[in-house]
Amino acid sequence: MVVLSRTAKLDHFSDLIKTCKPTSLFAGIPVVDLSSPDAKHRIVRACEEHGMFKVINHGVPLDFMTTLEAQALKFFNLPQSEKDQAAPADPFGYRSKRIGLNGDVGWMEYILLSTNLDIISHKSLPIFKENPEIFRDAVEDYITAVKNMTFEVLEMVADGLGIDQRNVLSKLLKDEKSDSCFRLNYYPPCPELHALSGRSLIGFGEHTDPQIISVLKSNNTSGLQISLKDGTWVTVAPDQTAFFINVGDCLQVIKQW
Repeated sequence: MVVLSRTAKLDHFSDLIKTCKPTSLFAGIPVVDLSSPDAKHRIVRACEEHGMFKVINHGVPLDFMTTLEAQALKFFNLPQSEKDQAAPADPFGYRSKRIGLNGDVGWMEYILLSTNLDIISHKSLPIFKENPEIFRDAVEDYITAVKNMTFEVLEMVADGLGIDQRNVLSKLLKDEKSDSCFRLNYYPPCPELHALSGRSLIGFGEHTDPQIISVLKSNNTSGLQISLKDGTWVTVAPDQTAFFINVGDCLQVIKQW
């Protein structure tokens, strides 16, 4: 989401600023302990009531998270000319400001990779130029651990919905032809806006996720916002040790069907 630190009215940034929502900190995100016996029921209830929940005791080692974040920051802190060697994302690789084929605009940079570890686009190879083994290992360790957690969550969703074949959703992600992807987002300061007003702008605009689910990991920086059932926008408190699971359009359609 786009977050403006203080209210501003600058026409030059109207496309980005128009998606800003005045929000309050929301403490009602359901927390699901994946080791709890009633986790599957809490997950289904959270999906129905909020469309998002936070998981703890998820089994993803903390050092996998911190190592990957450190390596990603090294890449994003490189001179722009070096980062551009991995651009544009087609779809894999590095890109900034324009997100996806529809040209959605946001004040961000990102690295997009397939979650199939055997698929590495030639455009993404320059990402690994600096300490390639360390970065590649960090990505592979993280993706493998998060996929295993995601399989477990999806099987709990199937259980909670009373579906006999509990792997009906997880097998879609396990398929070697799965189009699931992994994205590292970086939200740099906007120097032009800051120079004009002393204010900062980060993020990108409101949207829904088309996938079955999205697995989100934050650092301790606030910025994630969600819309509640009544249309109220609220800010989700960050938690760098947990994962946020967001219901995607596909899962919502499956549930309705």
